[in-house]
Amino acid sequence: MEKLMKPAEYAQELGISRQAVYAKIKRGILTAKNVEGKLYIVVNKTEQNQTAKTLKTPTSKLKTTATSSKSAEKDYKSLLAAKDETISVLKGTVKDLKKSNKQISTTLKGEIDLLKEAFHEMRSLYVMQLEQKKPQQQDVIEVEEEIQEGNWIGLKKFFKVHKVVKEKQQEKIIKRLSKAFKKDDIRLMNVDGKLKLDADARYKDILK
Repeated sequence: MEKLMKPAEYAQELGISRQAVYAKIKRGILTAKNVEGKLYIVVNKTEQNQTAKTLKTPTSKLKTTATSSKSAEKDYKSLLAAKDETISVLKGTVKDLKKSNKQISTTLKGEIDLLKEAFHEMRSLYVMQLEQKKPQQQDVIEVEEEIQEGNWIGLKKFFKVHKVVKEKQQEKIIKRLSKAFKKDDIRLMNVDGKLKLDADARYKDILK
């Protein structure tokens, strides 16, 4: 069924400009009819509906595109906000780490200072103990000197008394005497770097 519409009405119904309608008439896309000196567009209702759908589709797509664009912009802003929040959290973490490292360094420095003080105190105590032991060592030396006045003989006389003539045998005996001296054998003593032996003692274990 055909319907006659003025160009302005047709343009308003389809949401386009009158210039666009006249251009379509000129290109033969729309059929126009002159009635009593006025131009009318011949419209088939079925074609009108299809044309309306066709013309409205771009608008719908534009709306969808605009919505998608707004959604994308919103997502972008959300990402920026999340990024800023992450950066803020990281800055706070770095600040906390620096503070923790500073506290650890301070604690370690304090511990090192305490160790140094303890070391100096131990050293002082050790020195004091050494000083206290010095008189005792002097007493030992005096006792040794007193003992020296007794019957103490040197190696030469010892070998002569016990009739040890061979050099190899003398060397063995000297080694045994050295071991006995290191074990604090009371039969032996050191006087001015020379080994002295108690002439009254027995040396079966050395001479065997």
